[in-house]
Amino acid sequence: MKKIIVACFAALLLVFGGVSSAQADEYLRVGMEAAYAPFNWTQDDNSNGAVPIEGTKQYANGYDVQIAKKIAEAQGKKPLVVKTAWTGLIPALTSSKIDMIVAGMSTTAERRKEINFSDSYYTSEPVVVVDAKGKYANAKTIDDFKGAKITAQQGNYLVDLITQIPNVDKQTPMSDFGAMRQALSSGIIDGYISERPEALTAEAASSTYKMIALKKGDGFKVSNDDISIAVGLRKDDTETLTQVNKVLATISQDDRAKLMNHIISIQPAEKHDETKKTGFFSQMATILSKNWPQFLRGTGITLLISIIGTVVGTFIGLMIGVYRTAPKAANKFVALLQKLFGWVLNVYIEVFRGTPMIVQSMVIYYGTAQAFGINIDRTLAAVIIVSINTGAYMSEIVRGGIFAVDKGQFEAATALGFSHGQTMRKIVLPQVIRNILPATGNEFVINIKDTSVLNVISVVELYFAGNTVATQTYQYFQTFFVIAAIYFVLTFTVTRILRYVERRFDQDTYTQGGAH
Repeated sequence: MKKIIVACFAALLLVFGGVSSAQADEYLRVGMEAAYAPFNWTQDDNSNGAVPIEGTKQYANGYDVQIAKKIAEAQGKKPLVVKTAWTGLIPALTSSKIDMIVAGMSTTAERRKEINFSDSYYTSEPVVVVDAKGKYANAKTIDDFKGAKITAQQGNYLVDLITQIPNVDKQTPMSDFGAMRQALSSGIIDGYISERPEALTAEAASSTYKMIALKKGDGFKVSNDDISIAVGLRKDDTETLTQVNKVLATISQDDRAKLMNHIISIQPAEKHDETKKTGFFSQMATILSKNWPQFLRGTGITLLISIIGTVVGTFIGLMIGVYRTAPKAANKFVALLQKLFGWVLNVYIEVFRGTPMIVQSMVIYYGTAQAFGINIDRTLAAVIIVSINTGAYMSEIVRGGIFAVDKGQFEAATALGFSHGQTMRKIVLPQVIRNILPATGNEFVINIKDTSVLNVISVVELYFAGNTVATQTYQYFQTFFVIAAIYFVLTFTVTRILRYVERRFDQDTYTQGGAH
């Protein structure tokens, strides 16, 4: 166990050893989804003025990226994109994980309560994206969508526009535009509310989608705050706000229109020719062959986090199990401390077993930075989150494993003069480890799958990497089938390895028993 833990910490040093604090001064850290073309997208090289994405070998480009480059240049810094889920952008900003948000974000009143906004750098226009061959393909007014199943992006002002449609069948808001396009192409929804540039991108990517632009008076009623897109900044960062507004003042409306037209022309949207369809598995093979480095990196991070998290979590569980079965101290003061610490452990176990890992991720990664100023690397934070979450579950598993050991063995050890520590180390724990192996293996498999929730703190694990590929190719079902296959291979392999370890344990135990 000690050798395994040392190896895990060595792996952590390799991953985080190259992180430099000097980056904070050298780079302007800009938060965006990098999955909302043409405002921002992910690509594999630095062509057309793309900038690097933190923690990956990929780059981001788009209208937002070019605006961010102008701001960074004025500050004498290099732009660095911090790829962040839409719902995590404001927490990332307020917790100082990023310096600003440049992500096609509108300046709603609710957001102004949390952050400051610069002057507008683009004026949006809400439209509806529908199936090009569906019943709403010829809609011309908002009334034509009566009874339609419509959705929009979660946390976006576009969600509030849905109710303006008469008798609309409002669908649950979705996390990103990739999910909405997939839902539309599969017939789950009839359309989603978007903005003109994104809708043009969807049309260019696939003939499946059609943009419905509604004329003034026949469309949605919006306020200037809703359609004004601006740079998001922390409330106390007034100096940067002034700098950003000066930069934006130098970009005329004509220049902004030219920039958007240029960005739309260079976006890497892949046009799918419906007349040249290939087989489903051929499409999967193509996706895998073109994007295998992304899948490989995501798989590596998933394995790293799940392995270290399971090993450290099991160690935590063993230590808690040993402590909770220790006899009460003779000294009253020590006994009181022992009891108090036991209560702390109970709170830890109940909290981490009673709350979802996705919530724990947001609280630990963003909350600690916002409340205490503790800035943790996101991958290290992921390892900590999985470890302490696993530890809470493993402590109960270990407790059950200890109780499964015959009480007579405890009594015999006491009669031989063994201390509690010696009894645990030499007699009980070897049996407990064997007994809990199946449950530990199950936790390992669960951790491999549950790392997918860590995308909320922008950890580039397998799901995050695969979702990026899906937004680039517009082939969502095929891409997620590839992701599912990789997860299955990982979990199936781990299960087979653990079964082999169990058999070896049993063989060694039988051999040792025969030797005696």
